[in-house]
Amino acid sequence: MIATLLAVASLAAAAPPIRSSDIAAGQLNGTLVQPVGKAAATVLILAGSGPTNRDGNNPLGVKANSYRLLAEGLAGRNVASVRIDKRGLGGSKVAGDPNKVTVADYVADTRAWIAAARSATGARCVWLAGHSEGGLIALASAGEKDVCGLVLLAAPGRPLGRIIREQLRANPANAPILPQAEAALASLEAGRHADVSAMHPALAQGLFNPAVQDFLIDLMRQDPVQLLRGYKGPVLVLRGGRDLQVMAADAAALLAARPGVATASFPGMNHVLKDAPEDRAGNLATYAYPALPLSAGLAERIATFIKERRR
Repeated sequence: MIATLLAVASLAAAAPPIRSSDIAAGQLNGTLVQPVGKAAATVLILAGSGPTNRDGNNPLGVKANSYRLLAEGLAGRNVASVRIDKRGLGGSKVAGDPNKVTVADYVADTRAWIAAARSATGARCVWLAGHSEGGLIALASAGEKDVCGLVLLAAPGRPLGRIIREQLRANPANAPILPQAEAALASLEAGRHADVSAMHPALAQGLFNPAVQDFLIDLMRQDPVQLLRGYKGPVLVLRGGRDLQVMAADAAALLAARPGVATASFPGMNHVLKDAPEDRAGNLATYAYPALPLSAGLAERIATFIKERRR
């Protein structure tokens, strides 16, 4: 394992130096970023949906580097992190078919990563920071051994089918394909495959691609509120006011799930954790802007929450 020193600077003053190195959990691969010296805590960053890699990017147009920026921001505040390629993707390509996975598979991978992160950093336990769909995986993994607590970043608070409907309805351009999408969602929610033979190509080859329907069926069975009610450890829910994919109702549902859930809102932050303009086109443009920093104060808020509750 070869570590490289990274210089991370802020506008106010130079932050402490950090180091980055490769890390593995069996056939799964990722990146460990930590301060030089003993870290106060260790975080496992769980990626969002689709072919999203360890940096928070995917070939579908997302090049925001959100997870890389988050990892470096946390390390500059004395918190180590592991960010990962999901099984079947990137450095974890040999670990399996990314289209033939279940929530239980991702929970098993999280378990392996917790052990690897503890071994590499000496941490007694590991925080799970799940972004978007990764928040659901964090909730499903919360009962695993050696979990310190949860940080839910733009995470769903309602079943996936309801969220997808809202996303589709929010874009007027989707009006012609909405009936097909609604019918497909109803089938998947009932545990049945959706017939794509007469479906618009944007749906048949994208959202409802037969290769991913089994995973979608599994995801739609998950209820974030019920998962959160079963977990008694510390939880921080973070939401951006300009998130086009996860709504305020999701954060509200998570906060109402049980007492003691902490929250922080960033009014200008969008789904890729960056400040964005109000208009939809301008918001989406930030998804392909890797040099744009994370929303101001995000890494600091997470680090502060974690360090106040470390054990």
